[in-house]
Amino acid sequence: MNSTPEEEQNAAEEKRPETENESISRREMLKLTAIAGTGVVLGMSGMATLMSLKRADPGPGSGMSATKQADAGDVTPFYGPQQAGIVTPQQQYVCFAAFDILHQDAGQLLKLLQEWSAASALMTAGKPLREGGNVTSPPADTGETKGLSPSNLTLTFGFGPTLFQSNGKDRFGLASEQPAELSDIPPMPDDRLNPQWSGGDIGVQACADDPGVVFHAIRNLAKASKGTAVIRWVQNGYIGAPDGQTPRNLFGFKDGTANRELDSDAARSQHVWVAPSDAPAWMANGTYLVTRKIRMFLEPWDRATLAEQEITFGRLKESGAPFGKKNEFDPAPLSQFPASSHVWLARSAGTKMLRRAYSYVEGLDAGTGEWDAGLFFISFQRSVKQQFIPMLSLLAKLDALNKFTSHVSSAVFACPPGAGEGGFIGETLFRSGNR
Repeated sequence: MNSTPEEEQNAAEEKRPETENESISRREMLKLTAIAGTGVVLGMSGMATLMSLKRADPGPGSGMSATKQADAGDVTPFYGPQQAGIVTPQQQYVCFAAFDILHQDAGQLLKLLQEWSAASALMTAGKPLREGGNVTSPPADTGETKGLSPSNLTLTFGFGPTLFQSNGKDRFGLASEQPAELSDIPPMPDDRLNPQWSGGDIGVQACADDPGVVFHAIRNLAKASKGTAVIRWVQNGYIGAPDGQTPRNLFGFKDGTANRELDSDAARSQHVWVAPSDAPAWMANGTYLVTRKIRMFLEPWDRATLAEQEITFGRLKESGAPFGKKNEFDPAPLSQFPASSHVWLARSAGTKMLRRAYSYVEGLDAGTGEWDAGLFFISFQRSVKQQFIPMLSLLAKLDALNKFTSHVSSAVFACPPGAGEGGFIGETLFRSGNR
């Protein structure tokens, strides 16, 4: 049977190999659209430069659509004895938001935490917030991730010092339950902290393997808190590393090598999780979160020699190995690290904490024309006073890396334990004293 010219042309088009741009998946296009939206709303325009179009190749005859629905491999449960997003394997993207509460009504605060917990359980499961309802009312879910995988989304909540008391005032009747660990980090030499980008009543860390998913989560929590809470500051970040490898920071060095020392449950119990014997009792199985936004001066760093960079950081740049060793995780005594190097000082403090840092890029500094970029440092520890502050104090005074960095924001939050099904984050706090 002879084919018409039109049929022959269509057949040829079907056989022609796809070009890279033609094989872009709808999911990747939505991802790009979402992160571009993040840049417009939050002023993080530099994040758009971090994305690249990828080929979507589900495989011949797989029957999979480019828009992948949620499956067990993409879901990190929200409910559990400890909050997710702490010892969870680090996802590629973070959107961290600090909220301020607009009132002094403990009942309204309780209701907000209940609503946020219920919404978080749905979003981490890849489910939309409440659907249906009156078409004349705003939808419960903003909808930009509908049909997308939850991408291992986790939402981690922490309470700042000002939630318990501010200017000496007990705002919600919770002042007696404020942990002794929960106070602002003391001023450090050469700090350049912006108060508008520091602190906060409640901190929320959204992490996932899709930048649109983390923005969607924070956006919907902010929407649900209308009239009760307002965002104080937001920080986006990303990491780039092959699976199972330590991410590199914008200086090109591996960042987080020491986390391997906290892989065991025993180590985490000693250094990360608050014990039942620690005060206050409502924090058992919780932890303390510290954030520091660290501006990196990339231009002078890029002009430094490789030898200067390695001596300043304290490891070999290519392998991440200590001086005199070949591999990143080779054991080495402190004497193997250059004196005053970043790694030598961090280790000589004698403390351990779980690092969960992300790089950030926010375009160019309008005043200098240089990159506005750096590290959004996040750490989790059992004691801020015994673990984080001693290390930071030593680094702030002596670290050779200081001439290439500046700390511009700081915050501390008490992360309570996780919630059981039907419960909410902070339930142990509100139950203490029979509130």
